[in-house]
Amino acid sequence: MSLDTAGETPPARRHVLGTILRVITVLVIMGFAAWGGLALSYQAPVSPALRIATAVVWVIFSLACLVVYLKRRSRLAALIYPVAIAGLLFWWDSIPARNDRDWTDDVAQTTVGVVNGHEVTLANVRNFDWRTENDYTANWETRTYDLDKLASVDLLLSYWSGPAIAHTLVSFGFADGGFVTFSVEIRKEKHERFSEIGGFFKEFETSVIAADERDIVRLRTNVRKEDVYLYRIAMPKPAMRSLFMAYVNEANSLSETPRFYNTITANCTTIVYEMVSRIVADLPLDYRLIFSGYLPEYIETVKGLTPGFTLEELRAAGRIGARAQAADSAPGFSARIRDGIPPLPFDR
Repeated sequence: MSLDTAGETPPARRHVLGTILRVITVLVIMGFAAWGGLALSYQAPVSPALRIATAVVWVIFSLACLVVYLKRRSRLAALIYPVAIAGLLFWWDSIPARNDRDWTDDVAQTTVGVVNGHEVTLANVRNFDWRTENDYTANWETRTYDLDKLASVDLLLSYWSGPAIAHTLVSFGFADGGFVTFSVEIRKEKHERFSEIGGFFKEFETSVIAADERDIVRLRTNVRKEDVYLYRIAMPKPAMRSLFMAYVNEANSLSETPRFYNTITANCTTIVYEMVSRIVADLPLDYRLIFSGYLPEYIETVKGLTPGFTLEELRAAGRIGARAQAADSAPGFSARIRDGIPPLPFDR
């Protein structure tokens, strides 16, 4: 920076720098006013009514500091507010994720896996019989899978909130015709309902659910009436095995050390990306990892879908809702929902 003859910053530049500093300060205070208010409204360790009151007090305090700073150029306000922010962040960081809450039945158990050579035994594989979302027969099973017989990996996208947002499931198929589906899901307590905003503010823990396809797919297609698509993923068998074990390791890790779900940084798609990126080198980051409804387009760019077909053809063939509703409780659910989906070359 150039200086005047006295070695000082010219007045015009001091004015510009001061203005920039004030703008940044205003933005920081307003940002922390909003973030802190929401954080306290979700996580303040008091009753729900007092949470709102605490959030309002924080916002008022923030705005008061802002007004004092702007009108009186008070250095005291500029010093007090950072201390308050530090206290807020210290409290926020101290909130622990837990595995011992009163969970809803569908996430009451956590999947854990034990590896014995080429076999993996999964405890707490979900196999509910869903009649409605509130009427079901709960069933958790222990199942053993032979990784030497892994035959396929399928991506399922369940659309429930427009074309940009979908829930991601990954289903592993075996040579004997069996399937197990993994889903990274929020772990709700019985009094909670899903909230995208709450997902930013430690409202939910993260869980990995391993489930029978008839449970986890049929819940979405037949009970919730979501729009579900299935895509075959072109993946060599060593990578299939590594991805399966990545899910098992993630499930075991969450069982030992619970973590919070985050709508952007730790959701059903971004966690899948983290696992696959350990298997496939130089996997590019992409906005479609957040807007998971567009994930097939992303996978197509890395040549991960069935070759020889357009994305539109694969999307039309992979729309499984009608087939799942027709199959319902009949035997062979997994085979019937795949009827008409183009096989990968090595499946022929």
